Amino acid sequence: MGIGVADGTPGMRRSHVTWEVHIVSAPEGPKRPGSEHVLAVDIGNSSIHLGVFAGPALRAHWRLKTDTAQAPDDYGVALSVLFQRAGIALTSVAGAVLGSVVPPLLSVFEDVIREYLAVEPLVVRSGTRTGVKLMYDPLFELGSDRIAHAVAVHRLYRTPAIVVDFGTATTFDAIARDGSYVGGAIAPGLMVTADALWQRTAQLRRISLSFPERAISRNTAEAVQSGVMYGHVGLTREMIGRFRSELGPASMVMATGEIAPVMAERVPEIELVDLDLTLQGLRLIRDLNVAQAVA
Repeated sequence: MGIGVADGTPGMRRSHVTWEVHIVSAPEGPKRPGSEHVLAVDIGNSSIHLGVFAGPALRAHWRLKTDTAQAPDDYGVALSVLFQRAGIALTSVAGAVLGSVVPPLLSVFEDVIREYLAVEPLVVRSGTRTGVKLMYDPLFELGSDRIAHAVAVHRLYRTPAIVVDFGTATTFDAIARDGSYVGGAIAPGLMVTADALWQRTAQLRRISLSFPERAISRNTAEAVQSGVMYGHVGLTREMIGRFRSELGPASMVMATGEIAPVMAERVPEIELVDLDLTLQGLRLIRDLNVAQAVA
């Protein structure tokens, strides 16, 4: 069973499961009467984003590398260590919500949550109660992350809105004024584009996802960076323009995904960056379903 750490702690790097650690507030001891935490898990193609909420506040969050070869205990032990480091007791978790675009890992994390947290997770699917209208056909093709975006934007921000998610794919989601998810677009993500060039072109090597100083480059590495990065800026701005022409010129534009801050500096149409948008949407969906179940 391999557990890996990538948080900069000397002597603590091992193999297989890797994570980034973000502790948002001071550690807390065992669960107190009347207090509870909720775990939200967004399983993506490249990374798994996990967050622990105390009410609407995100107390801590982490990213694990997506790896379908890992067993439930691999992820379970990693989760236990991360909770311990954040000062959050496993027994303080009163609920969990899961969204996944990687089917093999959905059942893995269901098992992890049941065994290590002793709670039954809510799995967000196309038929889950969300409080917003989902205009997609067929509905089961709409990913849980994009559903969560619609819910979070509708409840926490303003609409109409366009959400650009810079992930494995770069996705564009359109949310109408009433909060309805009205559709979107999917393009190859930055890393997918760069990797495709590297894998299919004999004389090109891997590049970092950063902007070169000039579009007109004088070496191959920077030439690839220029094409990939500035090209993606052009793609993003073009899609935002087309979405606004259909959704409304006053549509807010929000970005999420790990590279969103870098892209937001180059795309003036992006007004807000929220790296936790998907987790917040998952939490809100769970809150809605728990409230209606109690009622």
